[in-house]
Amino acid sequence: MSFLHSLARTKTIEQSIADAAEPGHQLKRSLSAWDLMILGVAVAVGAGIFSVGARAAGDFAGPATTLSFVLAALTCALAIMCYAEFASSIPVAGSAYTYTYATLGEFLAWIIGWDLILELLTAAAVIAKYWGIYLAAVFDLFDVHIPTTIGVFGLAMDWGPLFIVAVFTALLVQGTKLSARVNNVFTVIKVGIVLFVIVVGFTYLRVENFTPFIPPSAPTAGTDADVWSQSLFSWATGAVPAKYGVAGVLSGAALVFFAFIGFDVVATSAEEVKDPQKTLPRGIFGGLALVTALYLLVSLALTGMVPYTVLAAAENPSLATAFIAVGAEWAAQVISVGILVGLTTVIMVLLMGLARVLLAMSRDGLLPRWLSVTSDTRRTPVRLQVLCGVVVALLAGFTRVEILEEMINIGTLSAFVLVSIGVVVLRRKRPDLPRAYRVPFVPVLPIASALLCFYLMLNLTTLTWVRFAVWLAAGMVIYFAYGRRRSRVGRQRP
Repeated sequence: MSFLHSLARTKTIEQSIADAAEPGHQLKRSLSAWDLMILGVAVAVGAGIFSVGARAAGDFAGPATTLSFVLAALTCALAIMCYAEFASSIPVAGSAYTYTYATLGEFLAWIIGWDLILELLTAAAVIAKYWGIYLAAVFDLFDVHIPTTIGVFGLAMDWGPLFIVAVFTALLVQGTKLSARVNNVFTVIKVGIVLFVIVVGFTYLRVENFTPFIPPSAPTAGTDADVWSQSLFSWATGAVPAKYGVAGVLSGAALVFFAFIGFDVVATSAEEVKDPQKTLPRGIFGGLALVTALYLLVSLALTGMVPYTVLAAAENPSLATAFIAVGAEWAAQVISVGILVGLTTVIMVLLMGLARVLLAMSRDGLLPRWLSVTSDTRRTPVRLQVLCGVVVALLAGFTRVEILEEMINIGTLSAFVLVSIGVVVLRRKRPDLPRAYRVPFVPVLPIASALLCFYLMLNLTTLTWVRFAVWLAAGMVIYFAYGRRRSRVGRQRP
């Protein structure tokens, strides 16, 4: 087999399904459509709903941040259609990695799997870090004086992230269904808090704050000479960095897309879903619809409460900024508790998704096979789950991982691009394949999804792209040094 041909070797869908049933490496199907919908809401409704919208309104789009959310939701919906078709046809763990392996070949599958690891690992560590920060804020709120940072061997350690990651790692080891039940309770609580914030926010709404709806474009002060903080699109085209206007709405969409990450994580649970052909599309679309409605209502309440200039003047604008500005400090306190509760379930779902992607890659031999061993009794990937928990806890507890926040977006968007393209490829290669859900208007919608996702990627900073390139280079080294030679698909072919 030639070198280039080996990079394009694919894994058949039948082989993927057979590998998922391999004794000692299989997962238990226990999740319902309701569980999936709540998983999607759990991972999407976190700190993003309380902070990202305020940053988008103040720094990029003004009241038109609502349009930024609509554009981000539309982009996510197009990509999720593609995920739903794949998940109903290939109901095994691995999400975009598995789908790419079946359509675009092993090398691109490795790249997208490596991107998913970037997305989920970084997201879990960043969210765990923020959980520790908001834990300290809640302690101050209730006048509890417990230090959240302690010294360990001369290093500053945030014990909050280590604690919450350890709790959910232990819970996930016990079984996915038990974890889902705990997740359901927390998610209902935080959705209730979000609804409370929306209702209270609308009581302070003033219609004049929506004018101008799209503020006139203005140059971004102090960044015209800063190459690294510009979007790649601005840098490549020589455009002067600007905020507001139509460009600001688009940049806001790239930022608030962070609030929609997680629905691809739901697809990683395909192997643990009962009747996946029907359950997966229902659960994914139900979760996305609920989250989009919440985000739009929050953004309307936020930009209607105070002029966008108030948010722009704040160093770290959030929903609390708006409530404090209208004299409702007590609501800001509720928001602090809501953020802590909201972040809790996000961490659990991300830890689960990370382990499932690594499970699929190790089951294929691209990573060590021993990682994919599952428990005989609970059929959970105990080794992987513990390993993921340890790495995430160390990153969150001992590093400034929050500076890598944009890496989450670029990892997610790159996966969306390849999954969208993969739908078109699979329709051509396997038109006979049973599909419980079919993306309408193929190839138009999948191509539109890929282009929109790529455009949002171009609106991320040049520094993010450089870090992304370094991550990809490290992944290629691992693939050519280990994965390509150990691939089960490669060994099964002459």
